Amino acid sequence: MEPFTLPDTEQLPEVLLELAVPFEEVNAVLAARTALARDRGLRSAFDEALREQSAAIGTVGRPSGLDGGRPTGFDAAGHLLTLLFVALAPHTRAYHRALGISPAVSRTTLADLGRQLVVSRWRGHPGVLGNPSWLTLHFRGELYQLGRLQFQRKRLTGPDAVAAAVAGFGPWCLQLHVPDHCGPLSPEACDRALARARGFFARHFPTEPYPAACVFSWLLDPQLRRYLPAESNIVRFQQRFTPLRPPGEPEDDNPLRYVFGDTDRPLDTLPRDTPLQRALVDHLRAGDHWYVVGGWLALDEDGG
Repeated sequence: MEPFTLPDTEQLPEVLLELAVPFEEVNAVLAARTALARDRGLRSAFDEALREQSAAIGTVGRPSGLDGGRPTGFDAAGHLLTLLFVALAPHTRAYHRALGISPAVSRTTLADLGRQLVVSRWRGHPGVLGNPSWLTLHFRGELYQLGRLQFQRKRLTGPDAVAAAVAGFGPWCLQLHVPDHCGPLSPEACDRALARARGFFARHFPTEPYPAACVFSWLLDPQLRRYLPAESNIVRFQQRFTPLRPPGEPEDDNPLRYVFGDTDRPLDTLPRDTPLQRALVDHLRAGDHWYVVGGWLALDEDGG
């Protein structure tokens, strides 16, 4: 494997552009690069974190190592973590190439770094401090963006694995994620993404059987049908899936975080510009709750 290196300050802006990092963030990332070069102890911690992440490329289900145990100093505007993923990217691309994955899929998958910087700032977190563990899925080769949807290689465990066995599949499944800022969640876009996934994973991961796709999301909460029209994209997305298991405890913060970016604002101050925004707020103001619901769908072997 090639040694761990970071682009110099002249090359770094171009590398950040390849990862869709917004131009507003570039100077802060450059400043973090300078701080890292000047602090030997910080660079030692950075290199150790990079070795740990690189060793996990190609694995499935390994703990991220970034949830609560970030190395000392890695909270500096969140951009030391940005640099961690920048340094990891060449190794991820090499893993993709070895599997025959196209540069286009690599590019759109790793570009989630830039999108997460935007989302993290929208939610009030600098850099990628809002959810750095999420990006380890992309940079370890567990998750791929194929059109409108993201697909995560997943081996179910615990109650989810039991429910999948009862349903007749598992423990392997492709866990679906619906990224922000990627256009409407239309049935046609979902059809195309699912068709691509069938062929993609059969071709590039032939030893991992994926008979089904699963999703665990507030988007599957059937209560949304009380507020949204039957022809809405969310309701039609729900209709694709068979329930996997009953929902657990209420998770009201989950949809608020994804739709409004802020879980602390009083409900009566949240925008009501769309039917979904009004549904989420009115439901909670009525004393009801939202739930994360699991669902699954079969993946036809002859698709894609």
